[in-house]
Amino acid sequence: MSQKQFKLTYGTMFNPPQELHEGFDKALSTVKAGLGQEYGLFIGGQDVYCADKFSETSPTDTGQELGVFQAAGQAEVQAAMEAAQKASGPWSATPWQERVAMVRKAADLIDERTFEMSAAMTLSVGKNRMECLGEVTETADLVRYSCDQMEQNQGYIKPLGSDPFPDLNAKNMSVLKPYGVWLVITPFNFPQALSGGPAGAALVTGNTVVIKASSDTPWTVRLLVDCFRDAGLPEGTVNFITGPGSSIGDSLVDHPLVDGITFTGSYDVGMGIKKRALNYDYVRPVILEMGGKNPTVVSNKADLDLAALGVMRSAFGAQGQKCSACSRVFVENQVFDEFAAKLQEAAKKIVVGDPCRSDVYMGPVINRKAYDKYQGYVSELKKAGELLCGGEVLTDGELSQGYFCAPTIAVKVPLEHRLWSHEMFLPITMLHPVADLEEGMALANDTAYGLTAGFYGAPDEVPWFFQNTHGGVTYANRPTGATTGAWPGYQPFGGWKGSGASGKNAGGYYYVPLYLREQIQAWIEW
Repeated sequence: MSQKQFKLTYGTMFNPPQELHEGFDKALSTVKAGLGQEYGLFIGGQDVYCADKFSETSPTDTGQELGVFQAAGQAEVQAAMEAAQKASGPWSATPWQERVAMVRKAADLIDERTFEMSAAMTLSVGKNRMECLGEVTETADLVRYSCDQMEQNQGYIKPLGSDPFPDLNAKNMSVLKPYGVWLVITPFNFPQALSGGPAGAALVTGNTVVIKASSDTPWTVRLLVDCFRDAGLPEGTVNFITGPGSSIGDSLVDHPLVDGITFTGSYDVGMGIKKRALNYDYVRPVILEMGGKNPTVVSNKADLDLAALGVMRSAFGAQGQKCSACSRVFVENQVFDEFAAKLQEAAKKIVVGDPCRSDVYMGPVINRKAYDKYQGYVSELKKAGELLCGGEVLTDGELSQGYFCAPTIAVKVPLEHRLWSHEMFLPITMLHPVADLEEGMALANDTAYGLTAGFYGAPDEVPWFFQNTHGGVTYANRPTGATTGAWPGYQPFGGWKGSGASGKNAGGYYYVPLYLREQIQAWIEW
């Protein structure tokens, strides 16, 4: 099978052609040879350097410096906002067809640089090579999907009916226009897709962007910004800021030149941003994706081998550091023990280690804070219930240099325990038996979140699941992931309730218009 015949998605990543591995290995050698470079901010088309700097190190080997980055302050925040505002008028006035062409060229550059950016991401984030290859590919697809939507909707310019005025030729038009300066705040776990997706949508619709990267993973975001730069987007159209959120986060969110915000991260921070957006003379649009506590319900009619495989992949892929990770599983009593044994067996086969290796499924968690949280959570779970496997950090050999945690399955934890509702964002999942599917669904929906959900059962039970589940992306009987695997144009990604603010999913039909506001144009022709 050639690479051109193989369509890489999170659902197909488990059986890639050999040439993907060969391309990754070649790029990894090149990328490693250039580690430790200094990267500037990108403001108004120029690299900007600061007196204060910080290093990004690899979670696989904390002694490995990946790059040196700038700790921006208030002056750099102001400069980025002013550059974006200055570029806003000319960029919004650029014909939408020209914007599409430039942004699509950026997607093509992402494709061309897939292996290098994936190798950098594996070193930076700690996800295995296929997760990283998938993310870079997804980023290009997200950007390209927004371009496609602009074309299919003819720039969102729609003629309306004519007023029935006698003797007058009345015309009406609906035109969707950009807001202006759009702030994109990106998380560590999907640094490219959750930067490139929102930025691509904002740019192609005529907004300019300021991207704030997570301080854990600024490197791969900078590589993405370089693709927009090299695609020929005008100066100030794309701006890139790094630095501690504690010192510049509020300044970015509250800046008077910001016209719209896309944030991906925790519920608490996201809700705080949403509330602060009300502190102005008018409400600014805020698009939020705030994580999940994603459930899977397993029927006694399910294919248990398929269910165990799907739950394992969703619970432990990317070390459980996906907002779509499966963290709660409710299984009908009749098959609970059998399912638990199969999931335990699957988890014990997971290879944990250097994510640059082709045989590794789980790499390290992102940082010391996550590493310490893992140990705290498993301590709680041991006291409250039992662990079928895992519950320990891994420190043998080369694992002693990074933040490696064992995949963990907890059972017999009382339903009133806080970890049934708290998003851990780590390789931990919890199982509980239920009397019937109705009880399982009630427990699955009993959460402030509503991002993804999974189900395994008979074909005639699937419509019941879709009718009753509370989630933005819902999956039934998928071995490739019980609650994970969304892809632009296939399963657009977004959440309900505390998982999202717009009710529209990225990479879907209704996402791009979120970056636009409607103007009705009415006139009389002479």
